[in-house]
Amino acid sequence: MRGAAFQGAFDVRLRTDLPEPEITGPRDAVVRVTRTAICGTDLHAYRGELPGFGAGTVLGHEFVGTVVAAGAEVPYQLGQRVVASDVVACGRCPACARGWHYQCPEVTLFGYSTVVGKSLDGGQAEYVRVPYADVVLWACPDGVTDEQALFSSDVLSTGYAAACHANITAGETVAVVGGGTVGLLAGMCARLVGAAAVVVADPVPARRAAAAACGLVPASPHELAEIVTDVSAGRGAGSVIEAVGSDATLRLAMATAAARGTVVAVGAHHSNAAPLDAAAAFARELTLRFVVGDPIVVRDDVLALIRAGRIDPTVVISHRLPLTEVARAYELFERREATKVVLIPDDVD
Repeated sequence: MRGAAFQGAFDVRLRTDLPEPEITGPRDAVVRVTRTAICGTDLHAYRGELPGFGAGTVLGHEFVGTVVAAGAEVPYQLGQRVVASDVVACGRCPACARGWHYQCPEVTLFGYSTVVGKSLDGGQAEYVRVPYADVVLWACPDGVTDEQALFSSDVLSTGYAAACHANITAGETVAVVGGGTVGLLAGMCARLVGAAAVVVADPVPARRAAAAACGLVPASPHELAEIVTDVSAGRGAGSVIEAVGSDATLRLAMATAAARGTVVAVGAHHSNAAPLDAAAAFARELTLRFVVGDPIVVRDDVLALIRAGRIDPTVVISHRLPLTEVARAYELFERREATKVVLIPDDVD
């Protein structure tokens, strides 16, 4: 089997000798991948920013495909189109019962080594084993393409969750720090939940152009405060979504929020010493909330938006490449020459 394996910092290779996965229990399924993608979260591993990330890990937590094997407790038929949550949870513990899947004792992420729970090979491969498939998988509805459904596995669900938790008041201006895929989709979702205007800050001109193409207001980071003031007629940004996951972007998001504003940090943070100007936050009575997207909770809402034509997440795709070009795909993404790369196994139409 072919798959993208992490070998070390800036070294992802296509392996052709990987064993094909098999079901190991009644809640397992094996999915033949038809579409998979590279996420900004994958870049933390790619850059070597996660100590102990296991060499040989098959990467990727965004994938859609068809069921080719299923345990007795999996409610999907062979050949059925399905999409997987990036967050893997048991679905039966007290945390899962409350919809807190990322707090499940069994939580892990596909293709992310042991950063979150036990290591589990990911979906940048021809086949992938899905544990707790009765919870982690869901059917792709008619009228939704594989590429559209792919986005419900993580980035669209994450962007939607960020917008829903940002306390957006109808008619206000929202700022988004980071014009990657999550930032763009979060901005589009913010419009859907009532924002009058969304300003997206990113240092890369191509990403600012992508924001404008999505109907959002582009800004460079140093222009953000001025443009938010102009767009909001001086009221400022009552809600700010931080969609990168760095100390610098969190600092910018906190500085951008208006008094009594809400900052939602949805970028994947790994710093143990993130900056916080407590005096300014206290004086302006800010709310700071960290949100991990949970596709298991919001998948129905997200797919309904796609089916109704209210959002088409595929507009953020910049590259479609065969799985055999995964090393190049990571290079393009790292250089910010790609917004979203979708990978297609060679034998898939």
